[in-house]
Amino acid sequence: MNTDFIDALSEIEREKGIAKEVLIDAIEAALISSYKRNFNTAQNVRVDINRHTGLIKVYARKTVVDDVLDPRLEISVEASREINANYQLNDIVEIEVTPRDFGRIAAQTAKQVVTQRIREAERGLIYNAFVDKEEDIVTGIVQRQDLRNIYIDLGKIEAALPLTELMPTDKFKQGDRVKAYITKVENTTKGPQIILSRTHPGLLKRLFELEVPEIFDGVVEIRSVAREAGFRSKIAVHSRNAEVDPVGSCVGPKGMRVQTIVNELKGEKIDIVRWIEQVDEYVANALSPSKVLEVNVFESEKMARVIVPDYQLSLAIGIKGQNARLAAKLTGWKIDIKSETQAEQEYGRPKTYNDEMNQDSVSVD
Repeated sequence: MNTDFIDALSEIEREKGIAKEVLIDAIEAALISSYKRNFNTAQNVRVDINRHTGLIKVYARKTVVDDVLDPRLEISVEASREINANYQLNDIVEIEVTPRDFGRIAAQTAKQVVTQRIREAERGLIYNAFVDKEEDIVTGIVQRQDLRNIYIDLGKIEAALPLTELMPTDKFKQGDRVKAYITKVENTTKGPQIILSRTHPGLLKRLFELEVPEIFDGVVEIRSVAREAGFRSKIAVHSRNAEVDPVGSCVGPKGMRVQTIVNELKGEKIDIVRWIEQVDEYVANALSPSKVLEVNVFESEKMARVIVPDYQLSLAIGIKGQNARLAAKLTGWKIDIKSETQAEQEYGRPKTYNDEMNQDSVSVD
């Protein structure tokens, strides 16, 4: 190796951000292993690379002793003082043992080390770039698919979208653009690994943050999300400004904002409800699009008993209990739904259709 090699390391330091000294130290360590392997020796050696000229020298390191038992590792006092009269017992003597053709081995080893370090540095940069994007949305292009994953090209790296994290309505082919939610970023021995999801509730939350300026600015806050991906979702929003309607902000002019999200989620129905601190009103809103007559809250059981008009019972419960299930997830309360007739029979509640609770919610198909 020569000055060109040192100049090349300086260039790598500027372009890749890997310190030249770190590279040289790594090359020296690798050359020690190469020397022992190629020259079949158990000597204790040190490799030195001149930081200016690139000249490489190998030194055998021997301990000064009275009686030499292993000449590969030890040297007598008399022999050491022939080299330097100042050597004493237990001092370390270094004797140059650089092989004649060591330059070829050194060049090959240096290339391998530098390539490996550059690869590691690039992996580190990619990991650092994406670890801060965990729980965020990315857009990529479908590359390929196997039995477990769809692989998405994110530019600098390929991410895995497990087939189990696809919505039932998702159908992708090679070259399609995909928005997905980053659930995990790991730094493995094979490099950064990024796992994506299309079913995570966080995807819905991030989509609203992208589409609704009031959420991005912090005026409107998403308090809770419940999702059955590909079918129906509920999102509870709250405004920190009394003059800003949180539900209307999310719906947008002529429903354009929420419709953009519905289209991205392949027609997933979205109920947008106003978050209210009073549990009874919040539960009533959460059961949108059904109407609610009365909500009785049992705090000790964290359960709410809801009474709905007879003609609204099936809507309140939803197909296979979906609406009620999502409302329970959204509010964090158990919800027991009764029709007005059932309530009259079980609790003696007078039957009337004129006392529906004021509900603040919007359902988008």
